[in-house]
Amino acid sequence: MKGLTSFNNGERRLSGSSLVTGSEVAPQAGASCVITTDSEKSLVSRQASHVQQIELRSYVFLDSLQPQLAAYMGTVSQGFLPIPGDACLWMEVSPGMAVHRVTDIALKASNVRLGQMVVERAFGSLALYHRDQSTVLHSGDVVLDAIGSSVSRRTKPQVSWTEVIRAITPDHAVLINRQNRRGSMIQSGMSMFILETEPAGYVLMAANEAEKASNITVVDVKGVGAFGRLTLAGKEGDVEEAAAAAMRAIDQINRQ
Repeated sequence: MKGLTSFNNGERRLSGSSLVTGSEVAPQAGASCVITTDSEKSLVSRQASHVQQIELRSYVFLDSLQPQLAAYMGTVSQGFLPIPGDACLWMEVSPGMAVHRVTDIALKASNVRLGQMVVERAFGSLALYHRDQSTVLHSGDVVLDAIGSSVSRRTKPQVSWTEVIRAITPDHAVLINRQNRRGSMIQSGMSMFILETEPAGYVLMAANEAEKASNITVVDVKGVGAFGRLTLAGKEGDVEEAAAAAMRAIDQINRQ
């Protein structure tokens, strides 16, 4: 190879050249490069290949976390707690273990705080928070560039189920409250909006926009797993308004 001269292990570095394990690289005017050993080259190549194989399932940017959603996310967070008004970026990738690589890239790109990281076999999810929206978006851009993806290449959300149940019965309300202990309770006589999406993370956008639009109660928000599930409750008119806002949010993502 031009510019490379083979060396034995016992030979010393020659003047004006950089000796690397097994090879000498002659400097060229005006050129700079990162030099690795042969074994390091193959390692870097394999790592780059793995990063390029990461599939972006969900990419959800919330400009301002609403109070109830922020409180709910705090109950399931094992990292830094979000506060109302924080910007939030939720990403879901496949395979699940790849979320560690994505998290490392995002945290080194800016001073965002890691609020949540869920590692499943098929999918991995993480939540990043910061008061400054541009800080959160910057980390997201760096991740997208590193994995060779873009927002337009994320998996589009599909609505698997949506329904408004009016004047819920006492038995039904009690059972829901026993199953969902992290959010607010639903009371008998309230109306209930339920939404199921695939991929899961998009229910966070639906929940945030619904809370912006109407005076509702956040009962349950599950943004991990194969499907995302959202349960909201309130007066019939408020629930219908929140449901419309949630569906508009999902539709807007599909139009982008």
